Amino acid sequence: MYEQHFPHKRFAITLAFLEKHISKNEAILDLGIDNPFSEIMRNAGYKVTNTSGADLDDDVSEIKNFKGDVVTAFEIFEHLVSPYTSLKAIPCNKAVISVPLKLWFAAAYRNKNDIRDQHYHEFEPWQLDYVLNKAGWKVIDAVQFKNPVKKLGLRPLLRLFTNRYYLVYCERASTNN
Repeated sequence: MYEQHFPHKRFAITLAFLEKHISKNEAILDLGIDNPFSEIMRNAGYKVTNTSGADLDDDVSEIKNFKGDVVTAFEIFEHLVSPYTSLKAIPCNKAVISVPLKLWFAAAYRNKNDIRDQHYHEFEPWQLDYVLNKAGWKVIDAVQFKNPVKKLGLRPLLRLFTNRYYLVYCERASTNN
């Protein structure tokens, strides 16, 4: 399995899910700047372009102008005030998205030193499904998974039993945007 090759279990699960739904001849726009998972996708044979780092709450032009087949958004929507705007702007008919799940035992991630590196949202699965549906998308497949950490304490123990990520493959529900 992939887990032997990647530093994060979520990378292995995400790549396996992507390979289940997206062929390697489809061009991908990965929302967010170039990152370790973008490189993993490229190394797996995918054609991936990343957005430049523009604030996707204010400027969705890179999304609207994409001429490919699939948009991916891996752990980016939690950083946006409104993921709806980006979801509506997607011009193609396929998307693969993952978000962190809201944990009852931990507050949303916040970085007091970097306003862009914090979570405005952490989701319950129904919340992502709702915004996807409202933006014209239909969830075709979904998985939730855990991501334990190698630390001691109550929260790391709870992470052994609590799903942390929600990953979906969706298709445009209609051709009308």
